[in-house]
Amino acid sequence: MSEYILEMKDIEKSFPGVKALDYAQLKVRPGTVHALMGENGAGKSTLMKVLFGIYAEDGGVIEYNGEIVSFKNAKEAMDKGITMIHQELQPIPMMTIAENIFLGKYPRTSLGFVDHKKMEKETEKYLKRVGLEQSPKTLLNELTVSQMQSVEIAKAISQDAKVVIMDEPSSSLTSSEVEKLFTIINNLRDEGVAVIYISHKMDEILRISDEVTILRDGQYIGTWSASELTTDKIITNMVGRELKSLFPPRENHVIDEVVLKIENFTSPNRLSFKDCSFELKRGEILAVGGLVGAQRTELMEAVYGIRATVSGQITVEGKEVKIDRPQDAIKNNIALLTEDRRGSGIFGVLSVADNTAIASVNQYSNKAGLLNHRSIHKVVDQSINALSIKTPSQKTPISSLSGGNQQKVIIARWLASNPDILILDEPTRGIDVGAKYEIYQIIGDLVKAGKSVIMVTSEMAELIGFSDRIMVMCEGRISGFLDPKNTTQEEVMALATKFM
Repeated sequence: MSEYILEMKDIEKSFPGVKALDYAQLKVRPGTVHALMGENGAGKSTLMKVLFGIYAEDGGVIEYNGEIVSFKNAKEAMDKGITMIHQELQPIPMMTIAENIFLGKYPRTSLGFVDHKKMEKETEKYLKRVGLEQSPKTLLNELTVSQMQSVEIAKAISQDAKVVIMDEPSSSLTSSEVEKLFTIINNLRDEGVAVIYISHKMDEILRISDEVTILRDGQYIGTWSASELTTDKIITNMVGRELKSLFPPRENHVIDEVVLKIENFTSPNRLSFKDCSFELKRGEILAVGGLVGAQRTELMEAVYGIRATVSGQITVEGKEVKIDRPQDAIKNNIALLTEDRRGSGIFGVLSVADNTAIASVNQYSNKAGLLNHRSIHKVVDQSINALSIKTPSQKTPISSLSGGNQQKVIIARWLASNPDILILDEPTRGIDVGAKYEIYQIIGDLVKAGKSVIMVTSEMAELIGFSDRIMVMCEGRISGFLDPKNTTQEEVMALATKFM
């Protein structure tokens, strides 16, 4: 009998214009946490979707529990004990926890009705195993992201999963929530479940995993015991080159000229932001830190006109302006890259070209409203080259690109409109170290050219290592400002937990 519960050998998968998997390999032992790493576009998600029956492999062999398999759909994979928890959770918010866990497999009474009593009793058992104390009757829309994720894990347990795939499970979690997640993962490992853990967070990988497999450009690079690896060794194998630093070198380009002034911004929602005031200078990277629930995103959406305020003034380039909707922000040369790339960033059914040009489409149309496709093609081509966007063509659907390349397309969208102020909400969330470095270079070039950037980030390294000034929020209020050159992580956390 094989020592591996899963073996994927010489897996090939091609899409129009790109070979996503080129003889990729993966061998996973039962009762282990196996990290799968690589840059965006390396083939990690594609390999897992082949395993899970979402994509059909073009070549290669999958052996599971000593049996050669090729699942035609996700249900076949789940019936065999393989489950996948996607990065973008897809719960049904108006259904209860129990209904979500038993979706598609509701227990029935002798009369054929759904047996809610049995379903809720079983759900209590699964919730206990993942440390959730909520009632099975609780609606999903009443839970936090962390709790929803625990429900997804409970769902996997309910299916008697032998292999659980977790795609960027900690990308939206606080440090305390990550600890709870790790407790659940360790319990699964102790029960003999194999966990395939996809993440770009090096510290998590080195801490939670037993073995690490790295892919690059769809090809298998190698598998190592996690104890043999260091962050530098992982990065070198992922990107094929040595990165001397997490951040590119940059100079101070801040000019003592205020380009944006926010005064006393207050939300009509009493639980949201209140009395927030700050300034942004030309050529400055203002990093905004805080814990989940600090209302950083909500404040930035109010600046951009997505959320209402009951009080407050906004001044752009010395002139008081009124921004009630995003169109007003765009007219005042303000751009917003949203936190939720899939939900409110990309237009998944549209092409790379359409996603790039959509914010500045008025620049490429005549008085009759007809588009100048030649001009659009030119600016999109320039963006692809300037930002090193990996795409087969301009016509490629953006949904088929990796997360990092999708992020670059959204950045290209706003650069095409030539804004003076860019609000970037978690610009590097869920993307690999190589793509992060490239995005940092883009941000550095922007401020060098006289643009100003507000960067909301949950990563302490970005707050301190790639900003000119730090603004920290706590429970809807601005709790303080710090100089990144003369501060510590402890000082940032002190302000992030400083209740006003």
